Amino acid sequence: MEIKRVGVAGCGLMGGGIAQVCAEAGYPVLVREVSGELLKKGLGRIDSFLARAVEKGKLSEERKQEVLGLIEGTTDTAGFGGCDIVIEAVVESLPEKARLYEELDRVCPEHTLFASNTSSLSITEMAAGSGRPDRFVGLHFFNPVPLMKLVEVVRSPLTSSDAYEAAFAFAEGLGKTPIRTGDKTGFVVNRLLVPYLLDAIRALEEGVASVPDIDEGMRLGCGHPMGPFALLDFVGLDTTYSIANIMFDEFRERRFAPPPLLKRMVQAGMLGKKAGRGFYDYSAKPPTPVAGLV
Repeated sequence: MEIKRVGVAGCGLMGGGIAQVCAEAGYPVLVREVSGELLKKGLGRIDSFLARAVEKGKLSEERKQEVLGLIEGTTDTAGFGGCDIVIEAVVESLPEKARLYEELDRVCPEHTLFASNTSSLSITEMAAGSGRPDRFVGLHFFNPVPLMKLVEVVRSPLTSSDAYEAAFAFAEGLGKTPIRTGDKTGFVVNRLLVPYLLDAIRALEEGVASVPDIDEGMRLGCGHPMGPFALLDFVGLDTTYSIANIMFDEFRERRFAPPPLLKRMVQAGMLGKKAGRGFYDYSAKPPTPVAGLV
């Protein structure tokens, strides 16, 4: 199948980033949010990201306007009827996603491919209730989408070969590097990354070392661009906590169980960089480790 027009459901950090890279690849994009306020915020984020690229000399003003001209915003799903693929990037809630797919199935033609950007939920479960299980895949992008090259292309037992190959080729056409994975909770990256992040928290709880020393140890000893606590703050502690709970429910193994400290920090609203505090205090310049966590 040929993909000529792209729909993106959700214009948050992930959805907005996906809409941007699709437009940069030359696709007309319809991006939908549930309210005009959220849509304006999401489109503004795309504009700001491209403006920074112009300021740094990485993008011309003409090219910026060209990309923005390919993105159309809406608060209605009806327009998705003209799309060849719809990528869902809404809240990580199966009931919410299921309601969206029921609505999309009513407005989209039979050939339209559905893709979920979920990082941990079951592609098979979503596909089974989508009305088109053979044309349903996972396309898991990484944050920030315009900068991160990887896309996990997830196949369920219900996905047809034609649909899967079309999704894989689409990801390649966006300038990304796709990898193939089956519908196993966590896919490839989170299956390996989440236990590592949780083990870092356990090491802190057990007094192995401090937050900055663990971060420096992994950054300099393993060549990671940032340590586990800096990464946790960047991803969001609530996001990691949610993914860990989903994975623990699936596997019932200690390595996927959220440590008590992570739970307490989420309950306290210490969600990381987006909240101003997590394992580091971002009101300080440069950010400083938060004292008294353990």
